[in-house]
Amino acid sequence: MIDWRIKAREFANCNCAYGCPCQFNALPTHGTCEAAIGFQIDEGHFGDVKLDGVRAAGIYKWPGPVHEGDGEMLAIVDESANDAQRDALVRIMKGEETEPMTTMWSVYTAMTSKILEPLFLPIEFTVDVENRTARLVVPGVIDGTGEPILNPVTGNPHRARIDLPNGFEYELAEMGSGTTTTKGAIALHFEKSYGQFANIHLNNKGVVRNAA
Repeated sequence: MIDWRIKAREFANCNCAYGCPCQFNALPTHGTCEAAIGFQIDEGHFGDVKLDGVRAAGIYKWPGPVHEGDGEMLAIVDESANDAQRDALVRIMKGEETEPMTTMWSVYTAMTSKILEPLFLPIEFTVDVENRTARLVVPGVIDGTGEPILNPVTGNPHRARIDLPNGFEYELAEMGSGTTTTKGAIALHFEKSYGQFANIHLNNKGVVRNAA
C-alpha cells in the first residue's frame, strides 16, 4: 500500500437540514443523500508525489441513505495539477491505497455503483473554517457558497460545531449554511442547507487523531 497523508481545508454542502442527520446515525432529512465537496491540500504527499496546494472537488448522489448504496460520484481535480498529482488525488478519492472504510472517500466509493470519469478543470476555492465562509466554483459544473447560520431573531451569526472523536472525515467541524448548484452528469441544487467547514487530516489508515 502506498503511504499517503494530507492536511486540507474543506467545505461540504449537502441537501440535509443544518446538523445533518448522518452525523448522528440518523436517516437523511429528505430521504436522499446529495452533496458537493471542495478542499485544498495545504500539506500532503502520495508516496513521493507532493500534493501541497492541490485543489479537488467531488459531487455525490444516493437515492437513499449512503449506507444503502447505489450512489453516483464524480471526482474533479484542478487542472493545474500535474499528471502524477491528478492520478494520486483520483486514487485517494476512489478509496484506493486506503484501509477499507477508514476515510469518507473509501466509504463513499464502497457505497457507489456509478463512478464517473474524473474531470480536470479549473477550481476556484476559498474557505475560512473559523468564520464559516467558503466559495467553490468549477465553471459549468459547480457553483457553491458557504456562510454562517444566522439567528432568525437577531440576524447575528450562530456558531455550532460537531465533535466526532471516532469519525472517518474529521475530528471537529464548524457548522454553517450552504447554497450549491451543480450541472452536468450529476445535477443538484441546495439552498441554505447543511454546510460543513473543517480542517481535515487524513492518511491511508483514516483520520489522524490530533486531539489524542
